[in-house]
Amino acid sequence: MILSALNDYYHRMVGDPDASMPKPGFSEEKISFAMMIDDAGGFKGVVDLRLTSGKKMVPRKMIVPAAEKRSGKSVVPNFLWDNSGYVLCVDGKGKPDRTDMTFAAFRKRHHEIAEFTKCTRIKAVAAFLDEWSSDRAAGLALKEELLDQNIIFWMEGDDTPIHEDPEVLTVWEEVRLGAGEGGYSAPCLVTGEVGPIARLHPSIKGVLGGQPAGCAIVSFNLDAFVSYGKEQSFNAPVGEDVAFAYTTALNYLLKRESHRSLSIGDTSTVFWAEKKTPAEDLFASMFDLPNGLGETAEDSVWGRDVKMTKRVHSILRALREGTPLLSVLGDIDPHVQFYVLGLAPNQSRLSVRFWCKATFGELVERVSEHYKALSIEMQYPNQSEFPALWQILLETAVQQKRENIPPMLSGALSRSVLTGTRYPESLYAAILGRVRVDKQVNYIRAAIIKACLIRNHPEKAGEITMALNPERKDIPYLLGRLFSLLEKAQSDALGKINTTIRHRYFSSASATPSVVFPQLLRLAQHHIARAEYGGYMDRKIQDVVEYIDGFPVRLSPQEQGIFTIGYYHQANANYRKNERE
Repeated sequence: MILSALNDYYHRMVGDPDASMPKPGFSEEKISFAMMIDDAGGFKGVVDLRLTSGKKMVPRKMIVPAAEKRSGKSVVPNFLWDNSGYVLCVDGKGKPDRTDMTFAAFRKRHHEIAEFTKCTRIKAVAAFLDEWSSDRAAGLALKEELLDQNIIFWMEGDDTPIHEDPEVLTVWEEVRLGAGEGGYSAPCLVTGEVGPIARLHPSIKGVLGGQPAGCAIVSFNLDAFVSYGKEQSFNAPVGEDVAFAYTTALNYLLKRESHRSLSIGDTSTVFWAEKKTPAEDLFASMFDLPNGLGETAEDSVWGRDVKMTKRVHSILRALREGTPLLSVLGDIDPHVQFYVLGLAPNQSRLSVRFWCKATFGELVERVSEHYKALSIEMQYPNQSEFPALWQILLETAVQQKRENIPPMLSGALSRSVLTGTRYPESLYAAILGRVRVDKQVNYIRAAIIKACLIRNHPEKAGEITMALNPERKDIPYLLGRLFSLLEKAQSDALGKINTTIRHRYFSSASATPSVVFPQLLRLAQHHIARAEYGGYMDRKIQDVVEYIDGFPVRLSPQEQGIFTIGYYHQANANYRKNERE
């Protein structure tokens, strides 16, 4: 299913000139320099193809003959381009014997191709390689910058590099089709067509945390994976063209400039539609909305589309208020098929964290339900009305560091949002754990607890309102409110202090109320007597205590969540303007 959808996307995009999607037999690579030669192979100089990016020089992305598959220490040269070790017999790796091997292999391949063709440009490259030696590289002005960079060839007087010449392209097509992949043909699992099967699939690059050389989705590397004599990817027969198509499409989606990828925790998420639609541009914004309406200077700095941001806000708000989906989406077809794929690295391979196929309308409604579940009164006006998934995940991490996000959680959370199913119980447990350790109940943590309770445990959650609900009389909620009032009484009496009752007693109060609250109530009497407006706070405390007929010995995890919500609601109300009116 995944490979088939990616294969279809490749064929949809290959005709789009803006996508720069390489055709079969080609790949997009980072090229830094070109060796200028004449028609006899004589060296004429080095052309710097790099682009200026800020204060740095960066390689230029070019479509070149497809990179060969290299594994381990294998020496496999590319055609008409490669790194300096293959092309010039010099590199910065400090292994001259291996560099000699790579250059010899590069020269041999171009001689073999030049022997069966009349193409003068390919013969000129072969002649250049015959005359070249590592000693000549020492005299180049750009020697140090050339090391380990990718290099192409350019014929003196031509407007385009040698690999783009029509006659050269014809030769490359003959070489590509004649090379084969071990001579094994079988029905392709994706298309059903009988043809050459890819032994090794091209690498996937751009996955967060993945190896720079790339990773694989389909691969077999142990004897235990041999089945009926079929080794490596012959176990999962995928045609060569399909293997090229799906990997090319996925590599394109993972590029930052494609605007079709998101990083959610440790998971790289890509998405696409079955046909061209404005929904593709809208989808990414739904998961990472800035605060307010996206009209700040920061939006332009980060390249946000302000109009798109405002549109997403209006869509989500309208759906939250009950506006029909068709009225909200306007010119976007809600029935267009959408695909979302989450990937995470596992050494040299990729793990599929989640895979979702649904119409765009279904996804919008599920995302809207997610934000509706999260909706709760904010602590401060500048906070995000629609918290991004990365913000949620950071609240589960020690010191709010990305590397400390629990493994697998990002994929599980994304899956629950996209499918509209239960939130992972590990998310709820992680947030409660951070509250117990940090003694902090902020806006996003309260929103997550609320969402998990109403989606996973609706029978125990009851009705959780946006803000303080004075009519709610269940014990966990009242205890949370009471704890917040006791903390406010302490603050009124002592002012700002380093260690409050929240720092000392929040965890035990939410888990074992009968042990803590009698002591806190006695302590509160001293605070009330000392505070300027102690009588007012005493009445507030009594209004809550009168509905508590006893302190429970223990609260369940779900009740602890309700306790936390009660605390958060009351804490916001304590500092709201006109509270004493």
